Amino acid sequence: MLRLAAASLAGTAIEFYDFFVYGTAAALVLGPLFFPTFSPVAGTLAAFGTFGVGFVARPLGSVLFGHIGDRHGRRPVLVASLLLTGASTVAVGCVPTYDTIGVAAPVLLLVLRFLQGLGLGGEWGGAVLLTAEHAPAERRGLWSSFPQVGPAVGFLLANGVTLALAATLSEAQFAAWGWRVPFWAAGVLAVAGLWLRSSLTESPQFLKIDDHARMPLAEVVRDHWRLVLLTAGALAVGYAIFYAVTTWSLAYGTERLGVSRTVMLVCIMGAVLVKGSLTPVAALLGDRYGRRPMCLAGCAAAAVWMFPMVALLATGAPLLMFLGFLGAMLSFITMFAVIAAYLPELYEPRVRCTGAAVGYNLGGVLGGALTPIAATALAEQGGRVPWGVGAYLTGIALVSLGCFALLPETRPARAVAPAPVMD
Repeated sequence: MLRLAAASLAGTAIEFYDFFVYGTAAALVLGPLFFPTFSPVAGTLAAFGTFGVGFVARPLGSVLFGHIGDRHGRRPVLVASLLLTGASTVAVGCVPTYDTIGVAAPVLLLVLRFLQGLGLGGEWGGAVLLTAEHAPAERRGLWSSFPQVGPAVGFLLANGVTLALAATLSEAQFAAWGWRVPFWAAGVLAVAGLWLRSSLTESPQFLKIDDHARMPLAEVVRDHWRLVLLTAGALAVGYAIFYAVTTWSLAYGTERLGVSRTVMLVCIMGAVLVKGSLTPVAALLGDRYGRRPMCLAGCAAAAVWMFPMVALLATGAPLLMFLGFLGAMLSFITMFAVIAAYLPELYEPRVRCTGAAVGYNLGGVLGGALTPIAATALAEQGGRVPWGVGAYLTGIALVSLGCFALLPETRPARAVAPAPVMD
């Protein structure tokens, strides 16, 4: 289990590195480089628009790779999704800017971002299911949380590389070629990920299935449509929080508050580091107290914390911004640490790869694709404190809270030892 969980974590970290490095670039440089005829705000919105395309593609990727996972096994999904995401990420680093090839530049960016999202849509289902279906029932939450640490590792890698380049290069050098280096590094990471995953064995639960679904998506839509919609709505708040902190706030802090890029990245990375470290702890609590209570607690905390978070961000003070981000990330991980065990347990094995992945990635469209765009627009309408953003995030948290309240508990019942017989 340790070897399997480590390989799943490493692969997920690499895939999310690819996805996050685009978000950082969108917040910092893609607007002026690929949409130079737009105003600064409109350019940022356009860059976040291409960022959102990756989320739209993710449910499609979960359908495509979910079909493969339910028909042919979880393991092939891991290899194919990693190849697709890695290749498209390297290609983003090679796209000429608008000044070189005109309107073809943002079009290419859009296509490659779509392919990135397609690959990532398959990654989560494959990595999580392979781990969850190998894990013992009483510790499924813990072992399944390892792939959930991957996004934090990927984010820290992506932003660590960007931070190092930003600290060593001038603004002109970073805009000319420095931003491309993190994308090129994805090729090396993809090769390492393929090597790590080459020794993984197929899921035992998949091997036990006698009647594989011929059309998994059709079965999911026919028999589990309500479950898919509820899980998508429930997970939307997690995506909204994560990308409000890691993508929108980076652009807001540097452009509106005048905080240096380095300070913003350090504050965000510090909060993500704590979140990643506490993921197994929250997962253990989920094994002990249940998946649903953890999700409800995380949603409630998010609803309470969003207004304080934007108020702390608006100060521009590094310590206060970090505290605001940290509170948001703790509410996020209270939910998402247990999701890797919760979603697979909601679906029967024959359609699990499709159902769990589609619900998970539809939540990304609702919460992740729209949040940087909506938050940027709302922040423009307010004063120094973006209260509109706080209201938007609080509203999503309340909707997600309602969806989680309608979902059942799935934690396996603990075996009870028999009472001793008294003579």
